[in-house]
Amino acid sequence: MKKYIINGRKSLKGTVNVSGSKNAALPVMAASLLTDDDLIINNVPCLRDTQTMISLLSLIGKKVIIEKSGRIIIRSSGKLLSEAPYEIVKQMRASIVVLGPLLAKTRKASVSLPGGCAIGPRPVDLHIKGLEAIGAKIRLEHGYIKASARRLKGGRVNLLGKFGSTVLGTDNVMMAAALTDGTTIIENAAREPETTDLAELLISMGAKIRGLESSTLEIRGMPVLHGAEHTVIPDRIEAGTFLAIAACTKGKFTIKNCRPAHLANPVRLLSECGIHIETGHDFIKIDASRKFRGFSAETQPYPDFPTDLASQFTVAACMADGISTITDTLFPQRFNHVPELLRMGAEIKLEDNTAIITGGKTLQAANILASDLRAGAALVAAGLAAEGTTEVRRIYHIERGYEDFHSKLSGLGGRINCAADSLL
Repeated sequence: MKKYIINGRKSLKGTVNVSGSKNAALPVMAASLLTDDDLIINNVPCLRDTQTMISLLSLIGKKVIIEKSGRIIIRSSGKLLSEAPYEIVKQMRASIVVLGPLLAKTRKASVSLPGGCAIGPRPVDLHIKGLEAIGAKIRLEHGYIKASARRLKGGRVNLLGKFGSTVLGTDNVMMAAALTDGTTIIENAAREPETTDLAELLISMGAKIRGLESSTLEIRGMPVLHGAEHTVIPDRIEAGTFLAIAACTKGKFTIKNCRPAHLANPVRLLSECGIHIETGHDFIKIDASRKFRGFSAETQPYPDFPTDLASQFTVAACMADGISTITDTLFPQRFNHVPELLRMGAEIKLEDNTAIITGGKTLQAANILASDLRAGAALVAAGLAAEGTTEVRRIYHIERGYEDFHSKLSGLGGRINCAADSLL
């Protein structure tokens, strides 16, 4: 076990490089199951989650070769197994994204339900609905999704759920449809850049897909998909996290190797509340050295404000003048980190799925626990802003999704170290 030790109240300056997107890399890696040829993937971040996917693909029957930084080759090594066991899936909810490609390639798949997942509240039901629409027979048995199909065929499916469209559900259906007889129409498909990145890979493998970046995808299945080389898009959530950290620390730095268009909503929000931001083709310059006003944000599917930045922007709101509100319409439990912020002196009131933050308070250092990936990043931001020495524990959550996080923060002048932690 490790922890971060942070000495706060230092303005961050310099340049930071964004890694490849975790949320794009995982389905791109899973797409290797659709072909017998080599799939070469560049800009893959070295994270707990990508390592878990490598373990899962290796278990199923792929050989994964890790080359120079961020480059992997996935090739066939024999007959594919059709099971993704609980022992691996429990480590990473996104493991379910192997369901569609496994079913399409082997005509059967047995994938453990993600740990703690109930049908309904999370869109696992939409994965099932989508695959049944193209001919799969699916049953739930002993904690597994068991899917089979003598023949998959094109169909039409609407993937709108209670909390909007499903990103991984769209990915699963799109991958299966790419190796299916006929044409499949996905209505209310996810529009996130990560889904578009996967679609672009599938096209390079020979798939015929129309409607990229829209809510309606048309996939014409092909009998065989071939190998390809692909570069994963930059991680927009990492870049957005650094925007929030700049706001928390009165930072003035440049975020490079990013795609500002993927962050148009958060960039506009910060600009409107008084933070100076400049954008270029692949960089964002932010100057948060002056006071800025409170703001209101409501999470919605892309291209609106992303749920994965709600936690980090809660901390940024603590630094703003006046009252801010952040509503998470997608994941009402997004504010699990708020009790830790209250211990640090923040003034936050929770009303259902809305956090009401009174800014202008000086945060005080404390020993705090990360409860999940984005909450952990938010608590690091709070530690960087706080007076005194903060210890953030359970940072394995953070290491799931942020590559070299503390090293990047140190490169900006942040006083943060990683140390062994005896806490169980």
